[in-house]
Amino acid sequence: MDDTIVAISTKLGKGAISIIRLSGEKSIEIVNKLFKGKDLTKVKSHTIHYGFINDGKNDIDEVLVTIMLAPKTFTRENVVEINCHGGIAPTLKIFELLTENGARIANPGEFTKRAFLNGRIDLTQAEAVMDIISSKTENARKMALSLVEGNLKKYINTFRDKLKYLLANIEVNIDYPEYYDIEEITKEQLKETIKNLEQDLKELIKKSEERQIIKNGIKTIIIGKPNVGKSSILNTFLKEEKAIVTDIAGTTRDIVEGKIIFDGIELSLIDTAGIRKTDDVVEKIGVNKSISLIDEADLIIVVLNSNEELNESDKYILNKVKNKNPIIVLNKNDLQLKINKKDLKFKHIVSTNTNSLEGITPLKNEIKEMFKLQELQEEDYTYLSNNRQLILAKKALASLKDAKMSLLNEEPIDIIEIDLKEVFDILGTITGESYSDELLDELFASFCVGK
Repeated sequence: MDDTIVAISTKLGKGAISIIRLSGEKSIEIVNKLFKGKDLTKVKSHTIHYGFINDGKNDIDEVLVTIMLAPKTFTRENVVEINCHGGIAPTLKIFELLTENGARIANPGEFTKRAFLNGRIDLTQAEAVMDIISSKTENARKMALSLVEGNLKKYINTFRDKLKYLLANIEVNIDYPEYYDIEEITKEQLKETIKNLEQDLKELIKKSEERQIIKNGIKTIIIGKPNVGKSSILNTFLKEEKAIVTDIAGTTRDIVEGKIIFDGIELSLIDTAGIRKTDDVVEKIGVNKSISLIDEADLIIVVLNSNEELNESDKYILNKVKNKNPIIVLNKNDLQLKINKKDLKFKHIVSTNTNSLEGITPLKNEIKEMFKLQELQEEDYTYLSNNRQLILAKKALASLKDAKMSLLNEEPIDIIEIDLKEVFDILGTITGESYSDELLDELFASFCVGK
């Protein structure tokens, strides 16, 4: 990290301004070569300066340059940000001049990577930076901001501090084996502390898994035989005519998608082709696609005509989803009911119609209840936010259970220590106390170049 990096931090295109960012020891020196205005090597930190970028012969653009001196910067290195006009030509010309004068083009996420490597943030905070950028709902923003502020880092460190205390006590036992009473006291402490730590870690994992929908949303498919009102339900949810609705069976032959923010969560709705036996080649492809989506969905909405008895297509669909916990929608409830609810062996059954926006309120309420969306409106957003963190937390929990089992089996105390050290190290991997170069390369590869 001895070199100075540069990247365009705003979207390249027509706009009011572009921001070009540099980080590294020579950031100020490189920009000063091109800046016509104050001597930037002599200005105070965290100040903004007006002038022009000049290639030695001609002015390129009128700019504002922000100077931030280490260590009080995002990367804990000297950082310079150039605000120029937002056109493609001036932005690229300034960027080109900076690279010609000694700056290296940054890799994806390299600014955030440097912030991590220089100790400004931990890995959970680094991951949360990208979560803020990609957040689509208010709940997702709050969750990401909680992680950026270091709340998960503090929670994990508190957990590790308790383990550190246990490990210190075990070391005393190993160093002074002749004191039997010390070992007995330590084992009693271990029983109580491991029990509490296991409970806390289980609760964190459980809540984090439930709240993955804050970040990822709910992928929802609407399935049923042709002409039961699937497309009408999609359109009513979206409040627009996204899907074509006719009385002709088989109108929808491919999937139709739409997204809404529903009670603070992104709901990705997919209207599928009606499932039935057909000789139409195109429709058959759509039917097979509909069936394949069943295993990919977080939520399956099965739509039935309430005014028709169940036929073979209905029974085929219900059999396909019998182990998936779907919501069964008896649509067109303004007509005579001809389906016996007792024949439907499912937990979630609602009646709807699409004659008005209020007609699908029972379905909306069932989704809220099913995913406990009301519980997501809370103040504490300290959760594991991605699969990497969840997998590591589960590994730590498994090692903690091994330690508890060793204790119950009256294994030697140094055997218990091995499992507890493993828990301590795994939790450290979540925050980045220990890491591999491969992990960092993979993690930051998905970042924006200018971040």
